[in-house]
Amino acid sequence: MPLYTPGFMADTHRIYREMRDRHPTLAPVELAPGVPATLVIGYREALRILDDEAHYPADPRMWEQHIPGSCPVLPLLQWRPIPLRNTGEAHVRLRSAVTAALGRVDMHTLRSVVERTAIPLINTFCESGSAELLTRYAFPLTFRVLNELLGFPSEQGHKAQAGMAAVLNAADTETAQRGNEIFEGVLLEVVRQKRENPGEDLTSWLMAHSAHLDDVEMVHQTALLYAAGTEPTCGLILNTLLLMLTDDRFGGNVLGGAISTRDAIDEVLFTDPPWANFCVRYPRNPQLLSDVWLPAHQPVVISSAACNNDPEVAGDRTGNRSHLAWGAGTHSCPAQPLAMIIAQEAIDQLLDALPEISLAVPPDRLTWRPGPLHRMLDALPAVFPASVPLSTA
Repeated sequence: MPLYTPGFMADTHRIYREMRDRHPTLAPVELAPGVPATLVIGYREALRILDDEAHYPADPRMWEQHIPGSCPVLPLLQWRPIPLRNTGEAHVRLRSAVTAALGRVDMHTLRSVVERTAIPLINTFCESGSAELLTRYAFPLTFRVLNELLGFPSEQGHKAQAGMAAVLNAADTETAQRGNEIFEGVLLEVVRQKRENPGEDLTSWLMAHSAHLDDVEMVHQTALLYAAGTEPTCGLILNTLLLMLTDDRFGGNVLGGAISTRDAIDEVLFTDPPWANFCVRYPRNPQLLSDVWLPAHQPVVISSAACNNDPEVAGDRTGNRSHLAWGAGTHSCPAQPLAMIIAQEAIDQLLDALPEISLAVPPDRLTWRPGPLHRMLDALPAVFPASVPLSTA
């Protein structure tokens, strides 16, 4: 089953059901033409893999040796000196620095940063009666919040945002590479500035950690925080807004106080997590799991979206946060508390300002970004009664 086709993105849950009819827990797939992998769609099998780093390490370097540089999924899966793509002592060292830095973020201050960022953005479109919420709100909000947390000066933050936008929106590899060069160049520039003048920010805290990250490692950690903080958080905001604007269980009940925005976010983390198929492991040797042989050094991709809806563990999800949207085990996402606050506060600010907001098009006209690993909207156009700008005092 190819995961890179428009048909897969158009109706992923139907595809997962069809897979399960033939392969109850482990399904053979292609991540790109000629790039085989195994998609884990069984919840219990996913936990066994994620809890067994000895047999299922996250380091892709043996796999990479046989993958052409033009492979479209290689930029996302290739080895880098980051916790996500390492195992053993290297993973422990890098993750300890990232976790310690994230642990120093004050959550009350983070809420204030999101509010201070959200209101001016809402003011740019609230009088017009319509807005495309990806480009006008979710993406610039998450990126600017990350800029502030990382301690990036405004001008360099804008350059970094432009570079990342070029990577994400590029129609060809050459444009994406140029955008990435701009992005990493800005990161290196700021890292060197922080060496001379550290501050109270994530970049400086990473630098001060006993892991003694060098400049190359610092660039990769800050790039990871940008990418992991912007893309999935932005996707979580949009996917949750879509649910709230189309599902009667959530929209009116959230505004009426019967359920919380957090409940809506948790539902999305079960059904449409932004990184739907992103936790990847590479068996050291052939492994037999649930009567299926997993080849050595071939990607084993945990489908959190499919595993969360495994009939073997399905049930009432009210107050249930046992989903795999953040991964599990030693590689679980250390930034999830920050991402949850950013997403929840961003949604609450928008709905408080524009309580009568609705979709500008029928839901079946919305499209999803192509790609085997994520579940993110191309755009989310909305309409609402025009309103006066909010106070920024």
